[in-house]
Order: sequence, then structure tokens, then C-alpha cells
Amino acid sequence: MKIQILGTGCPKCNQLYANACDAVKELNSDAEVVKVQDINEITGFGVMVTPALAIDGDVKKVGKVPSVDEIKSMLA
Repeated sequence: MKIQILGTGCPKCNQLYANACDAVKELNSDAEVVKVQDINEITGFGVMVTPALAIDGDVKKVGKVPSVDEIKSMLA
């Protein structure tokens, strides 16, 4: 599983990355968490507002920072 954090590096983007990493750790998952910071790649997902979270290329959340528990439920 690949979790992509779409954002240019703003504080909300960094918080989303941290929450995703914590969710993966708490679930003992081997999911890969990656930052996507290239604006062309971000818009390629159809995302116009950051931060956004995608799981295996499917955008799940846009413009908000879901909690660790919210991310865990998305991964389950």
C-alpha cells in the first residue's frame, strides 16, 4: 500500500504527513508514506487544494488534515 501526501510543504501538509506516519506505525502496517510536492503531479490527481491524502493513487481527503484515527479507518 502506498499513501501519498499531496502538498507543497506547508505546515498542514507536514502535519498530514506526520499523522499518516503515526497511523501506519500504530497499525503495524508496511504501507509506504511518500510526499508529493511537485505541483504538476498534485494537479495530475485532480487536486486543487492542499493538503490532500491519496491511498494507492485514489484521493481520499482534500483540504483538511484528518486525525491519526481517521487515517487508520481509511487504511483498515
